[in-house]
Amino acid sequence: MPDDAASHALTGTTSLTGGRHGEACVRPGLVPAYAALDLGTNNCRLLIGAPTASGFRVVDSFSRIVRLGEGLATTGRLSEAAMDRALAALGACADKLGRRPVRRFQAVATEACRRAANGAAFLARVEAETGLRPRIISAREEAELAMESCAPLFEAGDRRALLFDIGGGSTEIAWIRVPPRRGLGRPPAELIGYVSLPLGVVTLAERAGASCFTAAGFGAVVEEVVAHLLAFDRVHCIGQEIRAGGVRLIGTSGTVTTLAGVALALPRYRRPLVDGRTLDAEVADQALGDLFALGRAGLAAHPCVGPERVEFVLPGCAIYAAIRQVWPVPRLTVADRGLREGMLLRMIRADRHWGREPRHHPPHRLAPEA
Repeated sequence: MPDDAASHALTGTTSLTGGRHGEACVRPGLVPAYAALDLGTNNCRLLIGAPTASGFRVVDSFSRIVRLGEGLATTGRLSEAAMDRALAALGACADKLGRRPVRRFQAVATEACRRAANGAAFLARVEAETGLRPRIISAREEAELAMESCAPLFEAGDRRALLFDIGGGSTEIAWIRVPPRRGLGRPPAELIGYVSLPLGVVTLAERAGASCFTAAGFGAVVEEVVAHLLAFDRVHCIGQEIRAGGVRLIGTSGTVTTLAGVALALPRYRRPLVDGRTLDAEVADQALGDLFALGRAGLAAHPCVGPERVEFVLPGCAIYAAIRQVWPVPRLTVADRGLREGMLLRMIRADRHWGREPRHHPPHRLAPEA
């Protein structure tokens, strides 16, 4: 299951220049590491990595579905039950951080805390009870961090990239200019434009989740998302760029990793087999059809879905189907990476730029950098 802790097993290396995670097991040590935490609408995720010559290797991780945004669309507030679930997960993250020296640490909160009337008050409670202090980031910074994490997936011949992240409370779309390679490297990519749609798997599951199990209900969600996407397309003429060629479509979310797991007929989800994989769009379409045909019971039993995610899969698939309809790029690159990887890469690059030496922070210093 791509959203549980098992999917972030302690394996492999994330590279600044390559696209895949390796298979070799990495045993956690006490080498000073970098840590990044992402508190989203549906999940709480922590990633701890030690720098390597080309990027970082994962030494510890954590991922738990907390449904922080449950009921938010109706009440405009985070519920007590949702905050308690998130606090329990954040406490587990604080325990992990306290067991190893951490050189630098960043924590962010996204759509649920941005939107909730009590989002800031909840984060103050988080700091008081766990010592962690996530900062609320903008939708633009979300798009930039996703771009940072996925930049190693760009290939020769790419002129543009269309990156989408189907989250719990929103869907981020980033339109990116990919510069040509120069010598052994490539200049940084440029974010041309972005949009944050107020539609995510949690918000759609609460409003239209049951209807997504019917063809009519699924189609209605697709049409709603299409209307949002067309407005963004008109501004940036993305369809015209796709017809000219050289546009890479990259998806980073549980929805697309699930589609990849189904397309590859994996007996269980394995991140190293999915991250960086490029699928023909028709293959991803077939996987979507297979998931829809399973129904609720079949999705709950599927090894790449499971009972915790059964309500969210088809709403996410409807968002993907709308993206596919508006922007018919022939191939889809699947990225099992996101904000945490983007934060780690930024911190490592910043320290390398300034030539900083590792500093051993005491375990109780859990507050993230501004």
